[in-house]
Amino acid sequence: MTVVDAESQILGRMASIVAKRLLMGERVVIVNAEKAVISGNKHSIIREYKEYVLTKKTWKRAEKGHKKVKRPDLIVKRVIRGMLPYKQWKGRRALKNLRVYVGIPEEYAEKPKIKFPQADSSRLARKFITVGELAKEVGWKG
Repeated sequence: MTVVDAESQILGRMASIVAKRLLMGERVVIVNAEKAVISGNKHSIIREYKEYVLTKKTWKRAEKGHKKVKRPDLIVKRVIRGMLPYKQWKGRRALKNLRVYVGIPEEYAEKPKIKFPQADSSRLARKFITVGELAKEVGWKG
């Protein structure tokens, strides 16, 4: 089992590495999901997320639609799911081996945590926003 600390990790790069490990059959636990980083302009990221993810998906019944993801742990899990073939058997099996947490639970506090050097946010020279800030902008109350 691998415990990944998502603090100051670029979300997309971290997610691709985690997805590869999940497909190889490894169990992965991600802690501090709200501290992962999304690169780009803060206002455009929030606008795009609200526009593409939180809008209603049907015409006749506006209240019916896809599940709206607003929690940071579920945002990170949804990004990783997008990198897996989750409609196939191997993708569903891989997704069951993933756990994502906001903060650090007591059971993983003592375990060694890894960070991926190729996903470190110090590589970013531009603006960025954390997943926790994005979640608060779209309605997370945590």
